[in-house]
Amino acid sequence: MTDIPKIYAPHDIEEKWYKFWRDKDYFHAADTSDKPPYSVVIPPPNITGSLHIGHALDNALQDVLIRWKRMQGYNTLWMPGTDHAGIVTEIIMEKQLATWGTSREELGREKFIARMWNWKDESRGTIIDQLEQLGCSCDWERERFTMDEDSPKPSAPHLFNSMTMV
Repeated sequence: MTDIPKIYAPHDIEEKWYKFWRDKDYFHAADTSDKPPYSVVIPPPNITGSLHIGHALDNALQDVLIRWKRMQGYNTLWMPGTDHAGIVTEIIMEKQLATWGTSREELGREKFIARMWNWKDESRGTIIDQLEQLGCSCDWERERFTMDEDSPKPSAPHLFNSMTMV
């Protein structure tokens, strides 16, 4: 018989079960199914650094809904993603460059855009890690970024891949 620990260690237990669920593909929606469909698309958090308490609440509520429908036998898709947040991300990057003693004008367009894409990778990774730590039961194989090549593009002129240097 296994001894039950006197102190609950949520990190170890939650990590174990989350990994088990992921390994068994319990969060993955079938491409075709006889089950009724149910889907939620995360309102994509901006790549502005990390999640805040509002994101935690919103994603917890979405998780409750998707798990409830999954338990009812629906073919559930909870599609995760992140958003470029063009102007906001640009402001964050300009502040970061200022702390390094430079600016986007000094870097030039190509280096600035490259730095923006690097920031996207750093911030996106942080956000996805945080969603996983929250235990979100997203279909991680379908995770998207609004600027991915095959994502629909808004026509807003402020996107960081089409910025004009002032």
